[in-house]
Amino acid sequence: MCQPVDSIYGVTLVGGGIYSQKDLKQALGLAPVLIAADGGANGLLASGHVPQHVIGDLDSLDPIIRSDLGDKVIHIPEQDSTDFDKCLRTLRAPFVLALGFDGARLDHTLASMSSLVRHGRARVIMLAAQDICFLAPPRLTLALPMGARFSLFPMAPVSGRSSGLYWPIEGAKFAPAVQIGTSNRTNAEQVVLEFDQPGMLVLLDRAHLLNTLSALKSAPDWT
Repeated sequence: MCQPVDSIYGVTLVGGGIYSQKDLKQALGLAPVLIAADGGANGLLASGHVPQHVIGDLDSLDPIIRSDLGDKVIHIPEQDSTDFDKCLRTLRAPFVLALGFDGARLDHTLASMSSLVRHGRARVIMLAAQDICFLAPPRLTLALPMGARFSLFPMAPVSGRSSGLYWPIEGAKFAPAVQIGTSNRTNAEQVVLEFDQPGMLVLLDRAHLLNTLSALKSAPDWT
């Protein structure tokens, strides 16, 4: 098992998927430590960004880049997990903003969403083209405008309570093949969520990134 990568600052974690330079600039402004997941380093170097570390099984990393980065590269050769998994279990940081883990391939997107739950990391926010996605912590208090879209998607059986949502969730037995909570909306300027176990993903508009990050920093975590 490799040594963990520790950071006292937020981490911008970049995969090999689609993201804009504007997104990268925004993420680095909030989380200045730049880490690449395997082939994500190829795109970063092409745009003039040098990651502090590259983590993964390295099947997508350009061999020349691998050589040039030397001991910045952390090789985890097993093939039973994704590079996103490998990064999340290696990184120890206050929070992570993840770019390039969604896009054209739906299987990659689903694998990344699964990773958010598997590691119980409620301070990892995945930035997609229009949305952000994160694992709901045991309790979350989030300031949002009235009428904001608020989607919940269970990746496991989950139960909880809410205030500030048009359709309250108390009494609902969430599970992927039973009941989901997409396209809910806020009916107050503060949403409070409580869950009894990990497994619920929250999906919001990208416009709410700063509020979400602030709320997650002060929320309890599952681990």
